Amino acid sequence: MSNKLFAAKSGRIVIISGPSGCGKTTLHKALLIDPQLNGKLVKSISATTRSKRPGERDGRDYLFLTKKIFEQRIKRSYFLEWEKVFDQYYGTPKVHAMNLLKKGINVLLCIDVKGAKTVAEDFPEALKIFIKAPSLKILEDRLRSRGSETPTSLKLRLKVARQELKEAPSYDYRVVNGDLNKALDELHEIIYKELNLVNPRG
Repeated sequence: MSNKLFAAKSGRIVIISGPSGCGKTTLHKALLIDPQLNGKLVKSISATTRSKRPGERDGRDYLFLTKKIFEQRIKRSYFLEWEKVFDQYYGTPKVHAMNLLKKGINVLLCIDVKGAKTVAEDFPEALKIFIKAPSLKILEDRLRSRGSETPTSLKLRLKVARQELKEAPSYDYRVVNGDLNKALDELHEIIYKELNLVNPRG
């Protein structure tokens, strides 16, 4: 859902987006530990009402909220963008992201396709990168390997993925995540170029 923002912005939003199972979260984490991007590209932590997955920590991976609290914050315009996906809420807290942008710091968002569309409406200068698996079969295998999907939820996620793939042409770049290292190299090249950073890889 859109929150129209008109404040002056000097940093740039970088959006990593794509269907569930495309590997966007893994790539997002890899970008954040790149020492060359330290201080130049900063994570904006998303909030969600879904349960924690193994290894996830509140305040590091997500802000885990109850549905009641999330809905209260929606009413207070707390989010830059928010969506309800598979009966769970996801959103990007506004204040942290806006403070970083005003300081000239680029903000990295790892969000779904609907959220990306909402942010791009308010920030047309945002860099949008679509991550996709080499095929729907590989995407399905990745979702199954999580061990957190029921047959019904898996079927729904694949249905939504087919719809989301239709949005890929509207992005500035599309990266196929078949080989993680190759996809990460491609992401680095795009980000260094678009943010006018010196690429240490040449």
